[in-house]
Amino acid sequence: MPRPTVARIDLDAFRHNFRRARELAGDAQSMAVVKADGYGHGIEAVTSALSPDTTRFAVACIEEALAIRQAGHQQPVALLQGTHARDDLADCERLGFEPVLHNQEQLSWLGSGRSPDFWVKVNTGMNRLGFRPEELPEVMSKLQAAGRQHQVIGFVTHFARADDFDSEMTIRQTRVFEEAVAPWPGLLRSVGNSAAHFRPGQPLYEWSRPGIMLYGASPMENRTGPELGLRPAMSLEAPLITTRIVRAGESVGYGASWTAEQDTLMGMVAIGYADGYPRHAGTDTPAAVNGQRIRLIGRVSMDMLAVDLSAAPDAREGDMVELWGKTVSVDEVARHAGTIGYELLTGVTSRVPRVRE
Repeated sequence: MPRPTVARIDLDAFRHNFRRARELAGDAQSMAVVKADGYGHGIEAVTSALSPDTTRFAVACIEEALAIRQAGHQQPVALLQGTHARDDLADCERLGFEPVLHNQEQLSWLGSGRSPDFWVKVNTGMNRLGFRPEELPEVMSKLQAAGRQHQVIGFVTHFARADDFDSEMTIRQTRVFEEAVAPWPGLLRSVGNSAAHFRPGQPLYEWSRPGIMLYGASPMENRTGPELGLRPAMSLEAPLITTRIVRAGESVGYGASWTAEQDTLMGMVAIGYADGYPRHAGTDTPAAVNGQRIRLIGRVSMDMLAVDLSAAPDAREGDMVELWGKTVSVDEVARHAGTIGYELLTGVTSRVPRVRE
């Protein structure tokens, strides 16, 4: 029998969180962002759960879009990095993929002949991808001259600090975007990442792009997903494989980084950094067993980690420990590990089976 370490995937949570995104988006429609294998949850599971509710998906690259087609879903799929080769354009046109056009090389690939519908990215201050506002007139003129303007769906941009309510940067980026695209009023606009949904008064225009919020994790600083009305879609669980009393003065694990101040009931859990649990989540990182919150002690190993069972003295070998999920938010674990929920969810390795529920 395989070890029972598992990532339980709650399909109803996807649907709940997408409804929350649509509620916050107001008059805007929402395309579900399912890149990185559905943020580690399994792209087929996510798209199957959301397919009845969304009319457009978004991914990073064409191989992710192909996985959506292989799963049997026919909605348009936006490619947020665009295409990486000229030859991909024909596949995009044939399969209904909508690449984001963000640089001059991609623009030169359009040339003559058929090409897919696409979005144009505007660099409003993130400074990763996109054309600067002053470049847009020339870009749109080239598209018109090439007979391709009618295939432009609309404009997109991306916010750098929408997760910070106190930052003025999102206000500036929104203003820059509106002014930049104003000469083309008939085209669609999309600016809203997950964090933007939670900013009071933030325009989301015609299309929002909820990502991490669909999976129940928080896009906001110092807030957890449940605090934002989201439901965790993944519960990462592993069994207790032994329990023992660590006597006062004894230590646990590599580096002897934790030493018991008093006799302590300790349990070993069959999960470690080879499964994607963060190695930097040390002592006092929360977990749960039988609905009771407990804490990690010592260093995380490749295949195991130790927990203090003082708060759950009835726990026994074979009981399942929740590393994150409904009792312990992935955002809490991320804070203890010095990272973000995005990294933890996408980092769960293939050694951990995903089980739909």
